[in-house]
Amino acid sequence: MFCLSYMELQNLTGISEFLLLGLSEDPELQALLFGLFLSMYLVTVLGNLLIILAISSDSHLRIPMYFFLSNLSLADIGFITTTVPKMLVNLQAHSKSITYAGCLTQVSFFFLFGCLDSLLLAVMAYDRLVAICHPLHYTVIMKSRLCGILVLVSFFISLLDSQIHCLMVSQLIFCTDVEIPHFFCDVPQLFNLACSDTSTNNIVIFFVGTISGFLPISGIIFSYYKIVSTILRISSSGGKYKAFSTCGSHLSVVCLFYGTGLGVYLNSTVSSSSRKSAVASVMYTVVTPMLNPFIYSLKNRDIKSVLWRIVSRSS
Repeated sequence: MFCLSYMELQNLTGISEFLLLGLSEDPELQALLFGLFLSMYLVTVLGNLLIILAISSDSHLRIPMYFFLSNLSLADIGFITTTVPKMLVNLQAHSKSITYAGCLTQVSFFFLFGCLDSLLLAVMAYDRLVAICHPLHYTVIMKSRLCGILVLVSFFISLLDSQIHCLMVSQLIFCTDVEIPHFFCDVPQLFNLACSDTSTNNIVIFFVGTISGFLPISGIIFSYYKIVSTILRISSSGGKYKAFSTCGSHLSVVCLFYGTGLGVYLNSTVSSSSRKSAVASVMYTVVTPMLNPFIYSLKNRDIKSVLWRIVSRSS
């Protein structure tokens, strides 16, 4: 990635590594935290891989909605893999260090997969808009070519967003080895710990974050405004329920993703405790990727039936 070239300028930062303080410094909790987060990580990876396997193994699921879902599952695996494995290594080795290069890499991938998650949710909202508001033209509009372009555009926008964040962090100067009161390299924490002027960096990050966050949310809100307007015009209650049920899983994931993210933001604004902010961050960095496959598998009859067939064959 482009930002990795800035690792060669490490000597300008004045440090060689950071210390990740994690969620707790209590030695008695380290084993418990290791077991808990290892379990959550394995459940997340397994659950999302099963979703991908189910979609790829059944020809009936090779439609745009499930194509986007499989990419969302890949993004969720990448998102949780960016932070949790390093935390597990530190817990097991009783070490808190992360190299400067490792921290920049973590920042880059964290925003890559986080932004990709957000954009894919917006793309999936558009897919539901076309399916409900223009059902007769759905196959004409949502061709495989357009679906591929939407995913690629989402990826490149996310890549640009991640590299801007990584670039802003790489330009910070730290006077000594610093302790980050978090379980991963959190950009706001890095800005607070820098001994160089961060005003320009903050302005750039705020501007980029506003755009990258506002666009997907606006797309989702607009899509559901059109969807609800169309559903309300359906005369039969059965037709309304059938139309809205196709959005149930997606809407649940959207509320979970943005709800936990907003909760972390509000918590960091209200609370002055960095450690409490780190605990709150577990919700959107670990819990949300873990729950997504359960939401889609439990609320989606097609995926449930395919998963049941896969389990039946293997048993």
